[in-house]
Amino acid sequence: MSAPPVPLEIAQALSCHPERIGEQLLDIRQMIFAVASATDGVGPLTETLKWGEPAYLTENTRSGTTIRLGVSKLAPDRAAIFVNCRTALIENFRTHFPESFTFEGNRALIVPASTRLVETPLWLCLCMALTYHRRDKA
Repeated sequence: MSAPPVPLEIAQALSCHPERIGEQLLDIRQMIFAVASATDGVGPLTETLKWGEPAYLTENTRSGTTIRLGVSKLAPDRAAIFVNCRTALIENFRTHFPESFTFEGNRALIVPASTRLVETPLWLCLCMALTYHRRDKA
C-alpha cells in the first residue's frame, strides 16, 4: 500500500526543513505507511501534528507508540525519528543496529545523511514502534 496523499499541514511542517531533509522525511513517511500496511494488527494510522511535527498513531488498534518525524536539536542537519522516551525502543534499536544509525538519548533515531535510506534496519525499527504495545502485553 502506498501512503495517502500528504495533508497540507504535514506538507507545511516538512517544508520548514532543508529540501534534502524534507525529502528524506517524506520517504520515511512512505515507509511508515508501508510497514503499517504490511504488519498484522497495526491497522490504519492516524496522521497528525504533535509539537508541530508529523506524527503517526495507531489509534484504532493501540498496537504501537507514536512515531514523530523531524530533526534533533543535537543533529539539525539530519532527519530524526522520535518515539516515546518512556519506551525501551531506542535502546533496542541501539542494540540491534549500532552501525546503521546514531541516537539521541532514549528518544530519537537519527537517520544517516545519505539520500539512500538503510531500508531493512529502518523497516524493522518502524515495525517495532508500530507494534510496541502489542509485544508489551504478550
